[in-house]
Amino acid sequence: MEKNRLEAFSDGVLAIIITIMVLELKVPHGESLSALLPLWPVAISYVLSFIYVGIYWNNHHHMMHASKSVNGAILWSNLHLLFWLSLLPFTTGWMGENHFGRWPTMLYGLNLLLCAVAYNLLQTSLIRHHGPDSLLARAIGRDLKGKASPVLYLLGIVTAGLDYPCGGMIFFVGVALLWLVPDRRMERAMAGHQRSTP
Repeated sequence: MEKNRLEAFSDGVLAIIITIMVLELKVPHGESLSALLPLWPVAISYVLSFIYVGIYWNNHHHMMHASKSVNGAILWSNLHLLFWLSLLPFTTGWMGENHFGRWPTMLYGLNLLLCAVAYNLLQTSLIRHHGPDSLLARAIGRDLKGKASPVLYLLGIVTAGLDYPCGGMIFFVGVALLWLVPDRRMERAMAGHQRSTP
């Protein structure tokens, strides 16, 4: 099947997720800058989650660009990823409103972990569909960042569970920073493919 509808639907859902998150930012009652101070946990939570949604959108775009078609398993894998991403506004809001409390931070980390697992399942479905020698498989390679991320999420969840939620957040921010560094695997693979194609 063509991949266009999957990409369009995914883009729409991710745009709605960001919209829902920004609507959770409440306007303070007061005209001084000090009125903004109580909102810092909500603002930090929003910025982090916005970055995460952006990372997923960016990588999803690259992954689909390196793919030629989709099948039923890929469609369901993509919906699975969108399900966990769609919970980010809830877990983000709960964590921010409760100033990075133990349980909200653990749930936020669990949400991030499940997003990572779902993304990996989608990636695996695409590689299985296109074959181990496909452009996508070559571009992903050993996927060290993809393997390290769930481990770091687990460490963050455990750290937050030990009643050090700020320590857990360090792991979550660390994974975001890890993925913020531009990943050129897909672009290099696509450029090499275009050069080798007559």
